[in-house]
Amino acid sequence: MKRKRYEMEKTKKTELQTVIEELSLFIITKPGDNTEAVHIPLRPILSFGNLIIQVLDKIGPTMAVLRQDIDQNIQRLEKVCETDSCVYSNLVEILKKEKEEGTSKMVASCSRAIFWLTKTMDFTAGLLRSLSKEPSSRMEELVEECYMTTLKPHHGWIASAAFKVCLKLVPDNKTFMDAIGARDESNDTLKEDIDTLSSLLTPILKEIYFVLDRYGVNRLRSM
Repeated sequence: MKRKRYEMEKTKKTELQTVIEELSLFIITKPGDNTEAVHIPLRPILSFGNLIIQVLDKIGPTMAVLRQDIDQNIQRLEKVCETDSCVYSNLVEILKKEKEEGTSKMVASCSRAIFWLTKTMDFTAGLLRSLSKEPSSRMEELVEECYMTTLKPHHGWIASAAFKVCLKLVPDNKTFMDAIGARDESNDTLKEDIDTLSSLLTPILKEIYFVLDRYGVNRLRSM
């Protein structure tokens, strides 16, 4: 019985591996140069956002503000998707709808939610790449470097000040690595998972940024 339980725990996927599995099936349909005909599935993006939330939950209450922001963006997109899942399972249709309504740049728009989730994905992917390449570097330094290139250009002074506070609460490398992988997982396996996730996210982010640019919501700013 104990052996069976051990085998089950051993083969159980981590959150990171589950998202990798989902993103590996991610298919962007792009017929010709017609941006409006592009299909970018929303569900895997929401899954990645939920992965970030799960990691933040493991780290503890110090990341509560960031967690709440991500969760609100996910809920906003899930709500619109529920109104017509056949149409709004495509991220592009949401952007198109709000552009036509003239609401895409409003504070509570889904276009903003997509923008900030994409930026969060970009930040997370960059941080994971840095950890994979420089595992001995201080977590605080890696977080700040990734922040400067992904989120900082879109943050006003209030958001930037909030980040400086959060930076002081960043966990050490081991705590973070334990949060994204199984505690008994080897460093080599975890590094391989991180590299796989990064390679999957790079082309996805490129396509989303292209569409955000076409719909005029690639340069939004917070307060």
